[in-house]
Amino acid sequence: MFGWSMSSGHICWFIGKQKALVWASTVVTTPQRVTSQPLLASNTKNDGKESRKNNIKSLTTDETERSCQLEFGTYCLWSWEHKEMMNDSTIKRLKDQLFVARAYYPSIAKLRGQENLTHELKQNIQEHEHMLSEAILDGDLPPLVARNIQKMDQTIARAKSCTVDCKNVDKKLRQILDLTEDEALFHKKQSAFLYHLSVQTMPKSLHCLSMRLTVEYFKSPPMDSASSHAHKFENPELRHYVIFSRNMLAASVAINSTVANSEATEDMVFHVLTDGQNYYAMKLWFARNSYKEATIRVLNFEELNNIKNEGTAKLSLTEEFHVSILDADKPSIQMRTEYLSVFGHSHFILPEIFKNLKKVVVLDDDVVVQHDLSSLWNLDLEGKVNGAVEFCGVKLGQLRTYLGRNIYDADSCAWISGFNILDLEKWREHNVTGTYLQLLQKLQTRGEASWRGAALPISLLAFQNLIHPLDDRWTLSGLGHDFGVNAEAIGNAVSLHYNGNMKPWLELGIPNYKKYWKKFLPQEERFMEECNVSP
Repeated sequence: MFGWSMSSGHICWFIGKQKALVWASTVVTTPQRVTSQPLLASNTKNDGKESRKNNIKSLTTDETERSCQLEFGTYCLWSWEHKEMMNDSTIKRLKDQLFVARAYYPSIAKLRGQENLTHELKQNIQEHEHMLSEAILDGDLPPLVARNIQKMDQTIARAKSCTVDCKNVDKKLRQILDLTEDEALFHKKQSAFLYHLSVQTMPKSLHCLSMRLTVEYFKSPPMDSASSHAHKFENPELRHYVIFSRNMLAASVAINSTVANSEATEDMVFHVLTDGQNYYAMKLWFARNSYKEATIRVLNFEELNNIKNEGTAKLSLTEEFHVSILDADKPSIQMRTEYLSVFGHSHFILPEIFKNLKKVVVLDDDVVVQHDLSSLWNLDLEGKVNGAVEFCGVKLGQLRTYLGRNIYDADSCAWISGFNILDLEKWREHNVTGTYLQLLQKLQTRGEASWRGAALPISLLAFQNLIHPLDDRWTLSGLGHDFGVNAEAIGNAVSLHYNGNMKPWLELGIPNYKKYWKKFLPQEERFMEECNVSP
């Protein structure tokens, strides 16, 4: 399901990677500078008028797009990018004629002595309606359309020559316009719903892959090689990576890209935490596929005994939030939207899961690594707990309504999850997990929406003054919602983060960015072919 809400004129959507939309009544009110360009002046009168006209049109378009994005989220971004130029000028002409004819018909029908005109007008309306019911483009129209248009023009001209009450015609036109706008809004909402449904639902091919692997796991002899690598799992001297995922293909790409770009792989250990539904499929998948000398360990999150008492036994992935922020600058008031990804609830018990480890790198399963991460392990976090890329497009002060009365630095930047290095020793020292549990008790109300919605304020508050800002080059975000990411920036980034609704494994994924993800898919995998998972 998905939803949206208006609260005091402000909107805030929360988009979760667990394929559901959650919202809470967050109002962001800090004024920001409006970035719309001012109207341009000109030396000549005509040029000035044309310039002002173009700028007004541009501003109006920007307002429409911004309003759409606030209401419908990434559906608008997707629909604008895939909008097609339609050859429908004749269709539009038919619709215009139909509107006018319908507006005049009630008034003409009341006139005495105009029975023939009333019949002709009704017949032409029916013919137009029939053509439009079967045509979307001009090419769909019948050959006699030109004759029908001419007939309708003549009939409308006769109707206009009659003495009728203009107020009645105007009233009818307004009614038709209102009905048309309502119908257009209905179809827009329906399209947005279908879009969100498609991005929140696992593709049939991936569901098939998971089911086939699960069945094969129980049919095949044991292939689990974890026991032979058990000595590596708790060795703090090795490089440990953690991935929370329910999508084996996505997790596989994240691991494969990391391994493929590493010079040394024998000391790499990947811990994939998944749920019971996908556990056996993932175990077989990673047993069947090799990743150089790296060790892959699959854990069933629901069976980890050391988290049962924490109240978070259910696997929670990274949460993504679509935040609408009020930009106020006299004389106009604007809204802008930003995308934030933060830790899910499961991330906050990592020190309990990996009691013997000192440092781990946490990757989202929608991350693709393009360069060697070895130097990341030598990074000095300067006593901080979480190495993350900061996002100063959103300051904590702009989220003050949602953060409640907790103490925080209003000028602090938000940070982005998906690519993080965690100092677990410092985590334990600062008792971040204890802070998390206190905040959860304070902020959570009943319902899963509230529980998931609490992830944003908890992540931002629990790591107050504990974030070590990473250089922006470590990860480039936005490839799951931004069509305008610079190609040069993509090439220079150490990792790419497909945060947003348009994931690369979905048909709705942004085409220009899919190639960076697809090149790390396994090749010649039998189960992928059988389930029509196209590389």
